[in-house]
Amino acid sequence: MKTALHHKILLSLILSFTLGLLANFETKELEAKPDWFHYLVTSCQFIGTLFLNALKMVVVPLIMTSIICGIAKIGGESNFKRLGLKTFGFYTLSGVLAVTVGLLCVNIFQPGIVDEDIRDKMLQSHQAFDTEKLNSAMDRADNGWVNLLEIFHRMIPTNLFKAGVEGQLLGLIFFSLLFGFFISRLPQKGKQNQTEFWESLNSVILSLTNFIISFAPYGIFGLVTPTLMTVGVDTLSVMGGFALTVLCGLLIHSLIILPLLLRVLGKINFINHLQAMFPALLTAFSTASSSATLPLTMKCVTQRVGVSQKVGSFTLPLGATMNMDGTALFECVVVVFLAQLFGIDMSWSVQFSVVVMALLTSVGVAGIPSASLVAIIVILQAVGFPEETIGIGVGIVYVVDRILDMARTAVNVFGDSCAAAVIGKSEGEHDYYATKV
Repeated sequence: MKTALHHKILLSLILSFTLGLLANFETKELEAKPDWFHYLVTSCQFIGTLFLNALKMVVVPLIMTSIICGIAKIGGESNFKRLGLKTFGFYTLSGVLAVTVGLLCVNIFQPGIVDEDIRDKMLQSHQAFDTEKLNSAMDRADNGWVNLLEIFHRMIPTNLFKAGVEGQLLGLIFFSLLFGFFISRLPQKGKQNQTEFWESLNSVILSLTNFIISFAPYGIFGLVTPTLMTVGVDTLSVMGGFALTVLCGLLIHSLIILPLLLRVLGKINFINHLQAMFPALLTAFSTASSSATLPLTMKCVTQRVGVSQKVGSFTLPLGATMNMDGTALFECVVVVFLAQLFGIDMSWSVQFSVVVMALLTSVGVAGIPSASLVAIIVILQAVGFPEETIGIGVGIVYVVDRILDMARTAVNVFGDSCAAAVIGKSEGEHDYYATKV
């Protein structure tokens, strides 16, 4: 029987913990590390860097093709313009509220503020780390209004290809949004040709990305093991605080923000809705995949909630690929957490850019497994993190990513169902929860 990818990743993490912590305990009291220690660290870093480079390789084509395809298809639905505006409005509102909650939690709890010794050891887990680049990132991160204005400048690059080479992905995302929109405005034949081309290209990129993700167990082993070997159990305490911060944000969004939206916008009882969606939420939590849960989500929304097939079939597939409240919240917490950990002072203007990037990237990479991994790399590059810290950061975050992935997927699915219910009510539907749940 074929082993599922998440089981392989779990096994990889177990091996990383075992080997990394044993090596750390064995050499903790030694001033000069033995040759085998350096050899193992270097070998793991080599594997981890290959995996990270492969992910970076597909970031630009993945973001562009995904967004162009999504916007081109939605813009072409002329019969659903009103429904589309309502759907995008709800998704934007819930997404902004989600990332706001995430930013508040990470700034209040500050899980990345640790002892200098722990921070230095984490940085030393990557041999190529350059202190000057980190200091440069600190300078770029604290430019206030200048940085805020540069966000809008980067949205409209003078050279699209140069922006891609330099990692100015905000401009590429903005261009993709415009490009997809104007594809939808073409005559039928031209629109069909363009849509078919970009969908086929997107399918190729998704297949390539899935192929790269299939090596995640090896890549994660290479990224996590050196950090555990160098820092040891201190990593676990740091990541425990980070995980609790993320879970706190997800709970606030799912138990306070979304119920308020249901009550205020749709006059809907939260408990009834939660009971109706419970089977889909359990499935989302166990599979960590909004797309895989979609059939059951649609069944619960149409049969147990009572939303019409017309509204459900439009909002839910769109939400499974574009409405990622939990993912956007997670991305914001990760970026600010890593800035705290590496000593980068993120001003409010930089955090605003993180909000924008989290909302856009959660749309652009939502169709692939471990989508947040790619999105985090995109955001870290966009806000000026040194390349050396990105590899360390991804390795650190992945220690607790699996359980957080399950939790944020359940929040994503619940957000989709709330959107369908509220939009259905706005379309005049009222016979909700008539089926016994």
